[in-house]
Amino acid sequence: MKNRSLAFQIWSVICGILLTVSILLTFLFSTTLQNFFTDEIYTNIENEQHVLTEYGFSDSPERGFGGSSGSRSTNRHVQHVLLPEKGTVYQSPQILPDSFIEKVQKLGKRQDESSKRYSENVNGEHVFFVLKKIQTQDQTFLLLSYALDSYRDDLSHTLFKQLLFILIVVILLSWIPSIWLAKYLSRPLVTLEKHVKQISKQDWDDPVIVDREDEIGKLGHTIEDMRQKLIQKDETERTLLQNISHDLKTPVMVIRGYTQSIKDGIYPKGDLENTIEVIEGEAEKLEKKIKDLLYLTKLDYLLRQERQYGTFDIQEVIKEVVERLRWSKKELNWKIDLEEETMLTGDQEQWSKLLENVLENQIRYAETFIDISVSSTKEHTLITIKNDGPHIEEEMLSSLYEPFNKGKKGEFGIGLSIVKRILTLHHADMTIRNDQTGVCYSISVPRN
Repeated sequence: MKNRSLAFQIWSVICGILLTVSILLTFLFSTTLQNFFTDEIYTNIENEQHVLTEYGFSDSPERGFGGSSGSRSTNRHVQHVLLPEKGTVYQSPQILPDSFIEKVQKLGKRQDESSKRYSENVNGEHVFFVLKKIQTQDQTFLLLSYALDSYRDDLSHTLFKQLLFILIVVILLSWIPSIWLAKYLSRPLVTLEKHVKQISKQDWDDPVIVDREDEIGKLGHTIEDMRQKLIQKDETERTLLQNISHDLKTPVMVIRGYTQSIKDGIYPKGDLENTIEVIEGEAEKLEKKIKDLLYLTKLDYLLRQERQYGTFDIQEVIKEVVERLRWSKKELNWKIDLEEETMLTGDQEQWSKLLENVLENQIRYAETFIDISVSSTKEHTLITIKNDGPHIEEEMLSSLYEPFNKGKKGEFGIGLSIVKRILTLHHADMTIRNDQTGVCYSISVPRN
């Protein structure tokens, strides 16, 4: 079943439901009709008895129904027999055996009610009857009014056949709209399948258009959102490769050019020592770029893995990073305001890398000071890093985390991308804003 088309599955389910409901209704109506007509038979018998006792008897019950012999009824399916409670039978029926009549008389003797319903099997046929006591001055008579089960069967079978015919017609006529409904529901899914196949082949130029807001429409909108993100990711990767090739090509060209000059006996920086220092500087830049790229790839991998973190004091990490970096720009004044102890849960090496990248940016732009403070609440730890450098261009603030995005003094443009990945891994957040003194970085870390 699951290997068939969705339209066929929907159609099969609808037809199965209709067929199941029809079968249940058939059995239910069969039982209901039997009970309904049984009650109707007793009601007809009692109505016939009432008419007969009111208008059918002559002055004396012993003379029969209106003075004539035999049983009489205004309804041909209901028959009446008048019996004395004691003694012989005045109206002897032809289809009721004597044993049944005797049994009826015994029932009448034990009957306290004036009228009561009974049913018995007589000669293999079910008989519904009502015994009604008629009191005269001389004695008590029993009016036996009965109807055979064939009457009920005729009524129920006739109505059941009509009902069954209607159900069959409904089932047959419902197949056409069920087929239409199945195709209507499966058609947009078939269209979405074609779009997904195109996307899997990296052919994502055609937009996914679904003019509906139900679950299928939501699926279509999700696929369209995925398509747009894949296009954006593809463009980002192409830009990334272009920037990588450009940024790696520059130091390689410098190193090769200076090396070739040395081979030719030419020293572009005046002497061999200064020329080699330039080569070493370019090699260091190249090494840092490659390490950052590898580290960014590592973080992307960790985003998809289950992580196990330890606990560490973030203030100790801050002190260690500051001690390593403060000598790169000796004229800066460092203001560090830390609490006694601030424990975080995470990867200490990653936080060290994050602070290193942030402080490298701060050092590059700061003019006279860098201010670092740590404060804690019950829910978050806030790390604030400020400098008095120039403000960041407003158009740059929204794209600082994108790889190779550079400001006026920017270099490789990948440091803040690494910061963003580490923050994501630790469910933390960072805001960068311009304030009165310069630029402020605020890192908010949830406390576990």
